[in-house]
Amino acid sequence: MHHMPIRIALAIALAGAMVAGCSRNEMKGLMDITFRVDAPGLDEGDVIYVVGNIPELGNWQPAAIPLTRVKDDRWEVHTAIPYASRIEYKFTLGNWGTEALNDDGSMPDNFHAVTTRSTTYKHTVNRWRNDPQPVGGITGEVHYHRQLAGPGILPRDVIVWLPPGYDEGLDRYPVLYMHDGQNIADPATSFIGVDWQVDETAQRLILEGRMDPVIVVGIYNSPQRMDDYGAGEQGRAYRYFVVDVVKPLIDATYRTRPDREATATMGSSMGGLVAFLLAWHHPETFRQAACLSPAFFPEVVAEVRQATAAPAGLRIYMDNGTEGLEEKIQGFCDDMMAALPEKGFREGENFMWVLDDGAEHNEAAWAARLDQPLLFLFGRPTAP
Repeated sequence: MHHMPIRIALAIALAGAMVAGCSRNEMKGLMDITFRVDAPGLDEGDVIYVVGNIPELGNWQPAAIPLTRVKDDRWEVHTAIPYASRIEYKFTLGNWGTEALNDDGSMPDNFHAVTTRSTTYKHTVNRWRNDPQPVGGITGEVHYHRQLAGPGILPRDVIVWLPPGYDEGLDRYPVLYMHDGQNIADPATSFIGVDWQVDETAQRLILEGRMDPVIVVGIYNSPQRMDDYGAGEQGRAYRYFVVDVVKPLIDATYRTRPDREATATMGSSMGGLVAFLLAWHHPETFRQAACLSPAFFPEVVAEVRQATAAPAGLRIYMDNGTEGLEEKIQGFCDDMMAALPEKGFREGENFMWVLDDGAEHNEAAWAARLDQPLLFLFGRPTAP
């Protein structure tokens, strides 16, 4: 009679125990996630929603995933999220004008988590915004190109803002390509109900004669934003999408100056990272990049340090605030500012750094200092 080796038998027993301890979702690679919110003082008809960056959390739609009131002041929702998903989320009462606030009334950063196990995320909310539902408020003429597709990434919309005077002549214009495009001009599509106001700010600077007229192209993000804007394979696919799909369409449709000297890119946070990577890896297309509150991860800084030389003629704008997540991002900025001079970048020549003391990590803060990157990229010389 043959006996099964003890080690094999033990392994089988342990595997069986592990399977027995797993839910059906976990056996499919899905983590059972509960969002619990204790929120005293809400009215009888109020409903709390969780909103986040993946389809299971509504893709930043502020009233997609309702919680259920399980007792007087406690609300919960249960959902299944793929293993190791990097999630960002917030809570609302149905729109971005009623977003959950910190106890001191300030706007919170996104909550972050990686779903490596089934768990309950517990939060207490004592204050909510009480602003009207955001409505669209676009200044100037815009056009939309819907569901543009490229290899290796999800389709997404593109918004194009045309400068004042575009329809009155035959001039050709420089182009600024911006990331997180739904957040740049229309508060109705911005994920916190506050947009960058690039339309109002650019129009004002152009009419004041301080900035060259430019076409602004806003490329919407997708539920895969983190990977799209990162330094990996999907990030490369997104950058090729911008260069090989979006830019040829814009140049064929509008009166652009398609040359590298007239082409720039801008973004914030991970969007600031991808703006840098676009200019660094595609200098034949982009001469300038504006990186607001950029997430310059160590591998990107290392890439700069290891490069033989920077792309010729490249100009870089960087900035950051000091509050909340901005304080953590400052270390990334410091590392990049130490690396860039090794490759010939000099402040006042081909580089600009701005520290926005007191600023937080959100659209309102980026809108408030947007004059500075726009003037760096497209500003006209001032009279002596």
